[in-house]
Order: sequence, then C-alpha cells, then structure tokens
Amino acid sequence: MSPPHSDGMRMPKIEIYTQPGCPYCIRAVALLEKKKVPFTEINAPHGTQERVDSRERSGGKTTVPQIFVDGKGIGGCDDLFALERSGRLDALLQAA
Repeated sequence: MSPPHSDGMRMPKIEIYTQPGCPYCIRAVALLEKKKVPFTEINAPHGTQERVDSRERSGGKTTVPQIFVDGKGIGGCDDLFALERSGRLDALLQAA
C-alpha cells in the first residue's frame, strides 16, 4: 500500500523504469521530483531482467522511461509531459 499523503489520503504507487544517461529518463524523473511525489526508480539497462520486466508490464514497449501509477502503465516521458500540459497529471498523482 502506498504511504499516506499529509492530508491522510493514500498516495498512488509510482514506478519508473530508467536507464543511465537517458535524457528522456532524466526529464521524467525531474518532473516527478518537481511534483514532490514519492516514486521508485528502477534501473533497467538493455539486457537486464528489469528491462524485460518493463517490456512485459508495458505491453511490449522497448523504450525507457516506462512509468506506472498503481500498476497501470501511463507511457513514457512524452506521455508524462502530455498529462502535465493537459492538467491531468496532478489528479493522476493524487490518491486513487
């Protein structure tokens, strides 16, 4: 279960699969940090089990980052920023 938010509501579990040196991963992580939401970063370079896990969980997507909120894939960096631009990211990051 996710940790409670300061107002007592449950925070969703956020996971992001990344690869060292990936500029899209760096941007996505920076946005999540800016939002001050807790998340788990999973290092998933090519050829690792973590990368296989990312591909399987994302329905076959082979790129990073892959971002999951409460186990549901929301896509990668471009998708995360599209949610931010549309104003839907904050609602998604609130308690489910």
